[in-house]
Amino acid sequence: MKLLLMSDLEQQQYWEPRPEDLCGMDLILSAGDLKPEYLNRLARAGLSAPGRSYLLYVYGNHDQRCPRYLSRDCVCVDGDLLTVKGLRILGLGGSLRYKHGPFQYTEEEMQRRIGDLERKLRKSGGADIVLTHAPPRGLGDREDPVHRGFACFRTLLDTWKPGYLVHGHVHLRENEEAGRIRQYGETTLINACGSFVLEL
Repeated sequence: MKLLLMSDLEQQQYWEPRPEDLCGMDLILSAGDLKPEYLNRLARAGLSAPGRSYLLYVYGNHDQRCPRYLSRDCVCVDGDLLTVKGLRILGLGGSLRYKHGPFQYTEEEMQRRIGDLERKLRKSGGADIVLTHAPPRGLGDREDPVHRGFACFRTLLDTWKPGYLVHGHVHLRENEEAGRIRQYGETTLINACGSFVLEL
C-alpha cells in the first residue's frame, strides 16, 4: 500500500496533477495548512486515478479558508476515526494555542478531543495511523510557542500504539531532512512537510 503524505508547503508537481501522476497511490493524507485549491485538484485527480486515491485531511492552524472552499472530494477526518481501504485513521488537526484564532487548542482542549474519540478507538481496536497537524511534545516540535507540540499526543501513542503518526506544522530546513522520520516506541512519526511517499 502506498500513501502520499503532505502538509504546509505546496509542491509544484502537484498543482496540476494528472490521474497518472497518482497511479499506485492508495491514499493521500494532508496534515494541514495547504491551500484548498491545491487539495481540490489533488482529490479530483486521485479519484480519477486507477484504483481511486482518496484524499483525507485535518486542519492546520492557518486553514481558516478550508471549511468553505474544500470540495466534497476531500474527506475530513479531523476529530474523527475513519476506516479507509482497510486502514484505521484517527484525525486531530490544529496546533497548540498561541493566539486567538480557529484550529488552535490548549493542552486540555486537545485532551478532551482525544477523550471524545475513546469510544471509537475502543470499538475499532485502535488506529493504524494518527493524522495530526502539530507533532507530539518533544518529538519533532520546537521550543518557540508557535511550534510546540501536544504532550497528550504522547499519551495517545503510549496507550494505543498506532503504527504511524503523520504530522506537519514544523517546516523542515534543508539540513533537517534526516529528521523527517522518528521512532517512539512502536510508532513511526513522519513529518509530512512538503510531501513524502510512505509505502506500507
